[in-house]
Amino acid sequence: MSFELFVALRYLFARRKQAFISLISLISMIGVGVGVMALVIALALMTGLQGELRDKILSSQAHIYVWKNGGITDYLPEVQKLRQVPGVVGAAPTIFGKALVTAGESQAFISVKAIDPALEPSVTAIKDAMRQGSLDALANEAEDEPPAILIGEDLAKQLAVHLGDLVTLVTPQGNLTPMGVLPRTRRARVAGVYNLGLYEFDSQYGFVSLPFGERLTGKNMVELIQLRVNDIYDAPRIADDVTKRLGSTYVAQDWSDLNQSLFSALGLEKMAISITIGLIVIVAALNIVASLILLVMEKSRDIAILKTMGTAPRRVMTIFMLQGLIIGVTGTVTGGLGGLALCHILDKYRLIKIPADVYQVAYVPFVVLPGDFTIVIVSAIAICFVATLYPSRQASRLDPVQALRFE
Repeated sequence: MSFELFVALRYLFARRKQAFISLISLISMIGVGVGVMALVIALALMTGLQGELRDKILSSQAHIYVWKNGGITDYLPEVQKLRQVPGVVGAAPTIFGKALVTAGESQAFISVKAIDPALEPSVTAIKDAMRQGSLDALANEAEDEPPAILIGEDLAKQLAVHLGDLVTLVTPQGNLTPMGVLPRTRRARVAGVYNLGLYEFDSQYGFVSLPFGERLTGKNMVELIQLRVNDIYDAPRIADDVTKRLGSTYVAQDWSDLNQSLFSALGLEKMAISITIGLIVIVAALNIVASLILLVMEKSRDIAILKTMGTAPRRVMTIFMLQGLIIGVTGTVTGGLGGLALCHILDKYRLIKIPADVYQVAYVPFVVLPGDFTIVIVSAIAICFVATLYPSRQASRLDPVQALRFE
């Protein structure tokens, strides 16, 4: 053990007449630990919420949407063409529309999504999300039965319908009659209930077949092609590549553009929370400054004796820097490990429940990224190190003659 570390530990742990200074050091250590723990938990919360929302959104919708000027009359050649773009792993056609769905006295506004049941599983997780019925029901519609529709669990609860029940769909596209334009009404049979895990989709979307979707929306061709890619973070480049490879008649938009406002808000909130809670660590570091200043005042006689015995000012400065770092590092490590343990427990047992209709997820996930954890630990230790500079420098500049004059 070096001389500086030995003296620093002795000053830190040895009994003193003035126990108040020891108490301040303990409070400083606890303050650093609490600040680091709070920062780790806050970053884990925002990272987990971002990741959970991103995963659920990207499993419920495509990564890239492709439109073609003039429309898509035959979607199969277009699907094959888009599948050849590097990075694309799935492609499927779709038509979007709006409708009012009623069942008895219950009603709700929904987004109607017409799909090809054979191709849709290559771009979304609808097949794996089925809880009742089957996606194949859209492909095997009998002529003597109403067309099939797949609805989410939350929408099924809202309408109080079950598998096999009939619902009525009313769309804005109307039929011309002697009485004027009347809304178009169609009967549909609930052929499946799904749970994609995102309240927005489970309560507001209905999946139908392409032929039924064309009749509902009054469109005679596919509206767009959905794409799924290998790497979601590579989607912007692939979207640009679609236009470059296939020509300017194709327009592509990726998931990051469609959800830009949501993830920008979450990122800004994560930064704001990090700065706010990071102030706790700075406040704790100020306690380290106070405890070291008081210790220098208490040990001024010891410092004077050390300097008269030939101890260099730099070594005196190192003694008090090490003492402050011991307080900071111990608090930082304790707080970091406590934060990791608490995040693991909160995430594993899903202890914090939140309303899914507001936050889109049913519980708060906690995910600690190695990069975030490293930044928190390094930053906290750096702040504590800076806090030791002033009192340590004052100790090294202490004049032995003035310190021993009245001893």
